[in-house]
Amino acid sequence: MNPDALTDQFDLYLAVLETGSFSAAARRLQLTPSSVARRIDALEKAMGCVLVARNTHAVRATAAGLAFAERARRILAELRQARAEAVSLSSAPEGLIRIDAPAPFGRRHLAPAIADFLTLYPGLDVQLRLIDSFVDLHGDHLGEVDLVLRIGPLADTRLVATPLASMTRILCASPEYVRRRGLLRDPRELPQHDGLDWDALSPPHAWRFEVEGRLQLLRPGRLRMTANNAETLLFSALAGLGIAHLPTWLISDYLLRGELLPLLCEDGLPAAEPSGIYALRLASDPSSRTRLLLEFLKQRFGPIPPWDLALQRGLKRS
Repeated sequence: MNPDALTDQFDLYLAVLETGSFSAAARRLQLTPSSVARRIDALEKAMGCVLVARNTHAVRATAAGLAFAERARRILAELRQARAEAVSLSSAPEGLIRIDAPAPFGRRHLAPAIADFLTLYPGLDVQLRLIDSFVDLHGDHLGEVDLVLRIGPLADTRLVATPLASMTRILCASPEYVRRRGLLRDPRELPQHDGLDWDALSPPHAWRFEVEGRLQLLRPGRLRMTANNAETLLFSALAGLGIAHLPTWLISDYLLRGELLPLLCEDGLPAAEPSGIYALRLASDPSSRTRLLLEFLKQRFGPIPPWDLALQRGLKRS
């Protein structure tokens, strides 16, 4: 198996574990569920053991599958690092890469990653434009820029999407709010609580929870703040105004410092959403410098995002 095929196979297997189903992994990787199932069957045949246990509701890793996943993550990291080093040594890339990205994610995660990337490749330059809007970017400026980062479901099939990171959303509230209003123990208690929500248009997977085997939409009864910006909801949660349902990439640092409390996470983080964080580009072949940046970002943010790894360790300790 060549390195690209191996990387794709391992990425697919880890996507199945992270999303908990063949269909969700298929949506993330833009494949059909039957194709995902066939490739997992082929992987199990090649390994000579059962890696995932299937039932009507979800797919779960077996003991052998968990051990294999841990090894696969290490192999992927090594392969991507080897590829980046090989490209760096074989040539000295030069030129400008232009990127549009959502401002909150760009400030927290993309800008530090690009700073490290530019340190590795002194001949490259980046023009990073952060778009301060809650509306997900649709690639409207592609052609003017090389890449657009998008968070959420993909709608435009004309564009090529490179998955960079999975997306997990959890309920959170400040310690002061929990002291005042009590700890939320079941999502069906949300109507008894104050909340912070999107103005008019919530993200597709916000306020949806699995209850008695099916996904239900459950929201707080009173909304103390509505806004069209995720950071506004975050600051309102920190102020103790209510419960918010926010992505871990936005709130992980506050959870680790104890400024926010994770709710309904007794068994760890919930499953990742079917859609995640993507880099979009036009269908034409990307430049070598753009490919280099994509490989760097895939390694930096995947297969499990660093903010989720930190939270997983923190939740286990608590």
